[in-house]
Amino acid sequence: MMEKVIKLIEDKNMIIPYILFSQYSELNISDEELIVLMYLINDSSKIYNPKKMSEVLKKPISKILELTNELTEKDLLQLEVKIENNVHIEYVSLDNLYQKLAFLVINEQVEEEINTNIYDNFEKEIGRPLSPIEFELINGWQSSKISDELILLALKEAVYHGAVSLRYIDRILFDWTKKGLKTESDVMAEKQKFKKQQETLEVFNYDWLNDEKASKNN
Repeated sequence: MMEKVIKLIEDKNMIIPYILFSQYSELNISDEELIVLMYLINDSSKIYNPKKMSEVLKKPISKILELTNELTEKDLLQLEVKIENNVHIEYVSLDNLYQKLAFLVINEQVEEEINTNIYDNFEKEIGRPLSPIEFELINGWQSSKISDELILLALKEAVYHGAVSLRYIDRILFDWTKKGLKTESDVMAEKQKFKKQQETLEVFNYDWLNDEKASKNN
């Protein structure tokens, strides 16, 4: 999967501009750094030539060197020195940039699949398509940084109690969030804790006196 995405990204037929323009903020790339990257991507020679870049991009060589250094520090490009005919030539490698872009693209696809699965799960349990308000409610949970794992667990909890209502699920998630529960293991640990407290309470409230009298009478 990763190799296929990287090959698509390396293709210059409008794929790079779209992916790079839509994702560059995610990689913490400034507008000026983006211009440098676009130049390097479209330079078929792959030779690092600050003087030529300065002329084409209308920026001082010092600025070109500064931007190149920043991109190198961000691990988005590498400069590799090769000796050809006894001459040291610096080449640009953008492999790391392509890999990072591929990772972002794949992650986006995975998130879309997860979202689709969440909606499908809700519609399956409710037995009907979700209303626009219900879609907004689910999106609101996700925007509040509630994990998809916890949302689906709350759905299971509602099904178990025979109350498949998004408002009921909302109350479950509110209660879990209030208690600081973020994962399934957190919820399970809380349930075990509650169960032990209930068992202790039952032992404490046991009528030992009457039980002792009953034992003597027997």
